[in-house]
Amino acid sequence: MVFGDFVLKVRSLIAAALSCVSAGAACAGEVHVAVAANFTAPAKDLAPIFLKQTGHSLILSFGGTGMFYGQIKNGAEYDVLLAADSRTPERAVREGYGVEGSSFTYAMGRLVLWSSDGGKVTDGKALLQSGKFERCAVANPKLAPYGLAAYQTLESLNLLESVKPRFVEGNNIGSAFNFVKTGNADVGFVALSQVFKNGRMKSGSGWIVPTNLYEPIRQDAVLLKNGRNSEAAKAFLAFLKGPEAARVKQAYGYGN
Repeated sequence: MVFGDFVLKVRSLIAAALSCVSAGAACAGEVHVAVAANFTAPAKDLAPIFLKQTGHSLILSFGGTGMFYGQIKNGAEYDVLLAADSRTPERAVREGYGVEGSSFTYAMGRLVLWSSDGGKVTDGKALLQSGKFERCAVANPKLAPYGLAAYQTLESLNLLESVKPRFVEGNNIGSAFNFVKTGNADVGFVALSQVFKNGRMKSGSGWIVPTNLYEPIRQDAVLLKNGRNSEAAKAFLAFLKGPEAARVKQAYGYGN
């Protein structure tokens, strides 16, 4: 390539970039998002809506919030964290991995006692009191907010000591759900969003635990330092606060 051609190519690239900005449209980008396991299905539904609305693509990874935070501390290049709690985003900001002032509550989680057996759970409280189940899956309460909510529920019902010997414990709510789904536990406390959509259980049977039996499960989002200069990442966080996202979250049973 001769020097004149090189200058022409650079000028063309600059012109294209200026054209994108002057047109008032954000150039298409990718947002790498670490998503708490309980928000897997809603995030998958939101991705094509966000793409259509903004032109930006979501690159989604799913797992436990604690696992993601360990990865972020070790240099994982996520732009946004959708946590299962509020403490982790607060910690991210405090320890310099998150952008100050960017965190907000994107969802309020709901807990359900669920079984893959469609006739197993009719009255969840009565079932727990009767002991007519073999094993009950829960997430580790020290690592997972839904696991803590399960413990709080059983404490509120004065049933923790009687049910605890039957626990099958997973590190996160995804593991707890898989224990029940695969039959390794006949009932389990899982996230409502994992088994519910549009007003009904997607499969099996469940008891939606009254919210007065456990502390609110506030799930916060935070812009990470890797995404601090990403207009696509900022657009996604704004999108999460909008009406389209609200409709999807409501369909999966999240509270306001």
